[in-house]
Amino acid sequence: QVQLVESGGGLVLAGGSLRLSCAASGRTFSSYSMGWFRQAPGKEREFVATIRWSGGSTYYAEFVKGRFTISRGNAKNTVYLQMNSLKPEDTAVYYCAAGWSTWYPLPPRQANEYDYWGQGTQVTVSS
Repeated sequence: QVQLVESGGGLVLAGGSLRLSCAASGRTFSSYSMGWFRQAPGKEREFVATIRWSGGSTYYAEFVKGRFTISRGNAKNTVYLQMNSLKPEDTAVYYCAAGWSTWYPLPPRQANEYDYWGQGTQVTVSS
């Protein structure tokens, strides 16, 4: 059974940093993409970043470029999202997702391109 477990969320002041972790288990994810999405109250779930497990290619939403970094951990099947220069508008539940999708012609950025989801972790940025 595939499981994705996020951790690392919390309350932080604007301008601060948090690092989210996603531990994946239940299968080999070497040919998968691992993504982060977020959902704020009253809004639709939106794409944040994705990484291709094989090769390490990354892709980011415009609104996080230069502030967030997605990476693979040394531990097997672990993905991180380093979030710096956080803003109040980054407040949301952040979800980890895994999926087998082509990166051609574009990286997987839609929720329906991912097959497995974590339960989410709350990130709150206060001003």
